[in-house]
Amino acid sequence: MDLKRVKDYLYWLYYQYQLVTCSYVLEPWEQSMFHTITVTVLAMVVYTAYVFVPIHVRLALQFFSQIFGAQPEGPV
Repeated sequence: MDLKRVKDYLYWLYYQYQLVTCSYVLEPWEQSMFHTITVTVLAMVVYTAYVFVPIHVRLALQFFSQIFGAQPEGPV
């Protein structure tokens, strides 16, 4: 894949993002604020998922394994 096609594809994705969020109608300073808030919220969601989802999955597996009769793990 050549660099021009990648650049065009990324531009197309950004254009789709602007159409979906209707941010193309905003003024430039409003666009920058909107994009900053959007990126910040997305980063917080990714961080929270990275930190807390594995803990909750592990606790859920322990809970359901105790309910369905698995032997509790003892100290090694």
